[in-house]
Parts: sequence; structure tokens; C-alpha cells
Amino acid sequence: MFNSLMLQQSGQDDMLIAKDEIFGPVMSLMKFKTIEEGIERANNTKYGLAAGIVSKNIDVINTVSRSIHAGIIWINCYFAFDSDCPYGGYKMSGFGRDFGMQGLHKYLHTKSVVTPIYNSPWL
Repeated sequence: MFNSLMLQQSGQDDMLIAKDEIFGPVMSLMKFKTIEEGIERANNTKYGLAAGIVSKNIDVINTVSRSIHAGIIWINCYFAFDSDCPYGGYKMSGFGRDFGMQGLHKYLHTKSVVTPIYNSPWL
């Protein structure tokens, strides 16, 4: 079954499509005048699963990707996954990570074993 993409130009930050985490073939486009305004608007939500940045300017990419509160940020692509790349959200978009080394931690139990070492040259 094929679902076509719904494209919504969202002009107001309080609209449902701008503030909720909507799953499905939906993309919300919002205009901004400065990079700082774009970052502020992107972070003005209780969710933070994923974000996408489209730019040829590496300085803009570095600034925005380090400033947006999201668990995964795609640069000049979207919805690309790799089993080595941890996946999970910030804020209300989840706790913990799947995939990557961080994804293995939920299956591990850490144990510390301490034994005194007598006559050690390092003590």
C-alpha cells in the first residue's frame, strides 16, 4: 500500500502539525529568517526524535546540528539508518537508544569485582 506524502506549510508554531510528533508520510515546512530563529523554533517542542538539515554550507550544518535537540539529525538526506548508528530521541521522544553500542547496554548487567592486591608496585 502506498501513501502519498502530505506537505503542509506551517506558518504558526502553535499548530498541531508544528508542535506534535506526527508519524506518517507528513512533512511540515516552516520559514525562518535567521539560523538562530530556525534553531529556536526547532527546539520549541517537547519532542526531539529526529531532524533534517539541507545545506551546502558546512559551517551552518555544524552549528545547526549541534544546536538542535534531537536524537538523530540527517544532513542532506532523511530516514537513513545504519545498525552502527544509535537511534533514539530527546525529551518526550524516548529514553535510551536502539542500535549501535548504546543499544547493547540495555542487555548488559554491569558488575564490579574488587580484590585487594598486596605488594603491588602501583600501590
